[in-house]
Amino acid sequence: MKMDFLTISEAIQTEIVEKKSKFIANLFPVESVEEAEKFIRETKKKYHDARHNCTAYRVMEDSQIIEKSSDDGEPSGTAGAPMLHILQKNHLGNLVVVVTRYFGGILLGTGGLVRAYSDSLSKAIQESHFVKKCQGIEMLIQIEYSELNPFKYYCKKNGILLTNVEYGEFITCKIELEMDKKEILLKDFETKSIILKNIKEIAKKYIAKSI
Repeated sequence: MKMDFLTISEAIQTEIVEKKSKFIANLFPVESVEEAEKFIRETKKKYHDARHNCTAYRVMEDSQIIEKSSDDGEPSGTAGAPMLHILQKNHLGNLVVVVTRYFGGILLGTGGLVRAYSDSLSKAIQESHFVKKCQGIEMLIQIEYSELNPFKYYCKKNGILLTNVEYGEFITCKIELEMDKKEILLKDFETKSIILKNIKEIAKKYIAKSI
């Protein structure tokens, strides 16, 4: 599924209390399913004394969204699925949420659990800072030393992210740009609007876009 989506710029933790049960939400940005699963394992280890560590994630890999949720012992459909639905509804991706529950001795019922886990995630989302991820491309550019500052200016003016610079016989720059800006870059290269020694596509990837 090819799509733009929102993700969070940094990890966030929030807490609510519902009928003496404490719900701790940890919302974490990830780039892969492996990273999401690792965060879940580490969070469960950290809160090993809690009654439940319920989870949900959405991760974009190879232009497909991979989704997973778990109720971790809560009644089926009362924790993981409602949280996953919130992520879907808000077009959020490349993140994982773990909501940890410390039982307070009062049963909440299925409706109460759905509300509590949903409210936990919603509070974390409300307190998060977001970035937009869009389809983009990573490229390698070779330039003469004298062209570095003009190329930096070109990148800044055209919303191209310069991610790495290496110095050798020529300067090699790694850049990330939105897919629709690729043709503009190639045209400017061909017409010598910008002076480049070489240009090479590395890979298609989702890149951050300011919102």
